[in-house]
Amino acid sequence: MASGTAATSSGAGELSAELRGFREVQRLAYACAEAVAAQLRPGVTERTAARMQREWLRERGVRDWFHLPFAWFGDRTAFVDFRVPLQFFPTDRALEPGMPFILDMAPIHRGFTADIGYSGCLGLNPVHDRLLADLGAHRELILREVRERRSLRDIYEDVDRLMVRQGYANRHRAYPFGVIAHKIDRVGQRRWSPTLFGFGIHALKGLASDALRGHRDGWSPLWSPYTFSDHPPAPGLWAVEPHLGFRGTGAKFEEILVVTDSRDPQESAFWLDDDLPHVRRGREERAA
Repeated sequence: MASGTAATSSGAGELSAELRGFREVQRLAYACAEAVAAQLRPGVTERTAARMQREWLRERGVRDWFHLPFAWFGDRTAFVDFRVPLQFFPTDRALEPGMPFILDMAPIHRGFTADIGYSGCLGLNPVHDRLLADLGAHRELILREVRERRSLRDIYEDVDRLMVRQGYANRHRAYPFGVIAHKIDRVGQRRWSPTLFGFGIHALKGLASDALRGHRDGWSPLWSPYTFSDHPPAPGLWAVEPHLGFRGTGAKFEEILVVTDSRDPQESAFWLDDDLPHVRRGREERAA
């Protein structure tokens, strides 16, 4: 993965052709999430929901993945008692009325990568509604502090502190290396796209290449609470996913943050797309 993708972008208001490619695949992934969410019913299992995502995207030309689709239902949205990586994979947990769910997918289409997370609920759930509303403050905090060029580790800690003030637990800490985000980039198109433990081989090779180059140059493609993330945000594209948990209910978003080398604060970092489901929901709530 080349670390310089979009590093000299002209900003959020005038996307380059390359950034438009990433935005299109991100929108495709969110369209998939909304389409699958609309079909979820009591009794549908996580495995079925994950298969529905794969089939929807394959019908639209997706043949490669950063990772295959995941689905988490009920207390699994908060990663309750998750101890090993295998617990992230879809299970036979079935949806019930009032149960929260998360759909998470990372398709690669025409060489462009997206990694998204979509939170929903099967019916009414006031706790889940509160989590979704409170995620908006994290989106604002992350963008503001990236523009201030604070270190990734410091921003991570500030997200943690905001969660504590809101009364929530940090659930992205349960991910491998505790990451809240990771770099993504273009992936060469190939006729054969194998996966290993649910992750695309070609995308993993790119991430490993970035990790080696970053280690040499003093940065990491993983945004974590550890010392290897104690550096300012590197230019490129970051899939960012703050994940809140409260007593067995979890919610998150995941979307692409663009970081550039511009000295203009507005152009130095921006969310790739402000027309996503969780962003629209936040605008509607503020307008109500």
